[in-house]
Order: sequence, then C-alpha cells, then structure tokens
Amino acid sequence: MTWRVLALSGLGCVALLAAIGGSWLFLLPGAPAQGAAPAISKEETEATLAALKPPKRKRPLIAIVGINDMSETTDYLMPYGILARADVADVLTLATQPGPVTLYPALKVQPHATIAEFDAAHPDGADYVIVPAMSREDDAVALQWIKSQAGKGAIIIGVCVGAKVVANTGLLDGRQATTHWYSVRDLQKHSAIRYVADRRLVVDRGVATTTGITASIPMALTLVEAIAGRARAEAVARDIGLAEWNARHRSAAFQFTRPFALTAIANTLAFWNREQLGLALTPDIDEVSLALVADAWSRTYRSRALTFAATAEPQTSRGGLRILPDKVAADWPAR
Repeated sequence: MTWRVLALSGLGCVALLAAIGGSWLFLLPGAPAQGAAPAISKEETEATLAALKPPKRKRPLIAIVGINDMSETTDYLMPYGILARADVADVLTLATQPGPVTLYPALKVQPHATIAEFDAAHPDGADYVIVPAMSREDDAVALQWIKSQAGKGAIIIGVCVGAKVVANTGLLDGRQATTHWYSVRDLQKHSAIRYVADRRLVVDRGVATTTGITASIPMALTLVEAIAGRARAEAVARDIGLAEWNARHRSAAFQFTRPFALTAIANTLAFWNREQLGLALTPDIDEVSLALVADAWSRTYRSRALTFAATAEPQTSRGGLRILPDKVAADWPAR
C-alpha cells in the first residue's frame, strides 16, 4: 500500500510539473519583439568617445581581469583579440590567482600575470580595466582589485554580465548601466543603479557597461576609436568583417521565446546525442575567431568545443596569448 501511495504521489508530482512547464511555455512569446533599434545621436556618440578617452597615458595600459575558475570565453578573449590587433594600447590578461584561467563555456588560457604581479609592475594602475562575466560575481579578491583600480583612475568596463561584478563593487551606485538581457532584473535589484534600455553600451563617469556577449565587439571598437581615432577603428573593423558599430540596441527584442525554450529543452533532454567538436590550436591562431566559434558551439545544449594540439604545450595566439589545448592529438578523430 505504501509503495502504491508513493508511486501515485510521484506521478502526481510529475503531472503537476508538466502542467506548470506547459503553462510557462504557453505564456512565452512566439517570436522576439519586432521593430528597429532607436538611433543614436551624433552628440551622444561624441560624448561616449570623450568619456572613454585615455585617462592617464598616451599609449594606454589595458587590463582584462578574470577569476581562474571560470570567466566567460568571449568576454575575456574578444576585447583582447580586437585591442591587440589594433595595437593602440598595451593589453594584458590577468587572473586573481596563479595558474590558468578556465573560460566558460570553452577554452583555457594562461594569463600574462596575476593581479599581484600587475600591481607590482604598475603601481599607478591601468588606464582601463575590462571585467568579463565570472562564475562567482561576489569574488572578494576580484571586487577589491577592481575597486582599487578605479581608485587609481582607471576606467572600468563591465562586459555583458560582468556588469553584475562591477555592480557588486559599488562602482555603479548612482550611475546608469546596462547588462545582458537575462540579468537585467538582477541589476535592477541594486536600487542605486539606473538601468538604461535600448543602448548596447553605456558610459557614466568612468564606468562603462555593455549588453550581451557579442557587445564586447562594439565596445572594443569604440575603445579603439576613443584612443586612436575613427580611421584606426574602421581598419580594425574591416579586418574582422564588421561594417559598422555603435550603441544601437532594441532591448525588447532580447527575451525568452517559445521556439528558443523548446530547442533548449529538446537538446538538453537528448542526452544520447551529444557532440564534441575539435578546434585545432595552431601558432598565431586568431583570438576573435576562436572565441566566437568555441563559445557558439558550446552553447547549443548538445555540443561542446574542445581544442587540440600535437603537444600539451600552450599555443601562442596572434596577439601573444597562450592557449592550452584540452586534448593532445595530431588530428581530431572522425565521428
């Protein structure tokens, strides 16, 4: 009798969860909101560029900081790849502790230095500090270091959900900001922060924030333009296949939709149909392309990108960053 009651209770719970899940799916929109993003005035663009001018050095020093146990792949690598390619600043990747930085959802890199080593070499601090999304948004060491760099006059740039990390330092209090669409409500929990919709990047008195993952591209190009002018930024943009960049954004177009949710659920449940995709690490590999491919193929809920090389030694990228292979192999085995 007891087992029968338990079985019926279990079936009842499953049915209830299915009903709740079905109702949730039914309530989701069938498609993203339509409509063009609002235009950005020339005056606003000029104000953004002026606010991002190098605060200290003619050739600025840019630090991209992450925690060792998971910082977001594109947030960390994309700004580095674009800024290193532009060659208008000295760009360093940093970690809070010694050792590699594991990026999520893919890749592992050996940063140039720890934050302690950076502080010893550059006691006056960086001109810019770029903050990616991190698996622990309340990491005390990272928060204290970011805050200390702001105190030394650095412009702090929170990329994507890195805005939540910056928010936890208190540096966004009393300022305008944006973040990834999924984290807007989290940002709004900070009552002192004024969320700005319909802007892909927002700069307010020495602190900048961006929307989702790919917003690191227009932010990096805007930074190049602020440092070295429009012509240099256009040359870099052409090099990576981008015709234009700006702060235009339609926030309402980014939300959960029913097709997206169904795809994510189906791919997650299809545990028998998982893929591992091999990305060959070669000397001078381009960080921009690698970040986009590795990130995209590791976010399908059924595939994961893994790097491989003939040896276990790190491979040095185009911009001088050492990337560690996930597997040692001369070639990726055919499925």
